[in-house]
Amino acid sequence: MTAGLRSFALALLFLVQGVASAAPPATVPDTIEQRVAACIACHGREGATTNAGFFPRLAGKPAGYLFNQLVSFRDGRRFNADMAYMVQHLSDAYLREMAEYFAGLDLPYPPISPNSDATPDQLQRGRKLALEGDAARGIPACVQCHGAALTGVQPAIPGLLGLPRLYVSSQLGAWLTSERHAMAPDCMAEVGRRMTTADINAVASWLAVQPMPSNTKPAASLPAPLPVACGGMPK
Repeated sequence: MTAGLRSFALALLFLVQGVASAAPPATVPDTIEQRVAACIACHGREGATTNAGFFPRLAGKPAGYLFNQLVSFRDGRRFNADMAYMVQHLSDAYLREMAEYFAGLDLPYPPISPNSDATPDQLQRGRKLALEGDAARGIPACVQCHGAALTGVQPAIPGLLGLPRLYVSSQLGAWLTSERHAMAPDCMAEVGRRMTTADINAVASWLAVQPMPSNTKPAASLPAPLPVACGGMPK
């Protein structure tokens, strides 16, 4: 009986192996969604990160901004080993296709947590910098460049809401320490170097607890010229 069962098991194994070997190999679809799947590992499902993480949201940002950042990682103006590795051999056309894919995603934002370890004075300071700036130190208000709703401006200015506090503070800090650069003239490097660490923590804390407006899309244009020249924006 045991010998018979063993023979039957071996025969069944050979049958299964034969069926498996005869099955056609799986085909991976050659689509932009499939090709940018690696981005999800860090930025979240389809580029919609949670507000508790470090990585920025990609979905819905202006395509021009996303393209400029990908080029900056490839060309060494921005520094992140994983990003540089992923884009180092990609052409402008491919990077633009990636940027346009994420810009076209219309996904809901995660709920904003009202909790913050910032003090009321810090939040008030952050609000003032975001909405009024500091003319005495040559710091324009965030709304002058990023739009009245702070959701960004087409074609290449990102929104500042719905982003993790740590991400915003780290990027502002990178401009303060000259670790991040953009296409010349690098307006954010100019502004960032005028800010203190306390300014950065305050504005990042205030931005992180602001609710998203009903219309989260970037504005089509600004009502007035940019207060400083920015290389990423067409004149």
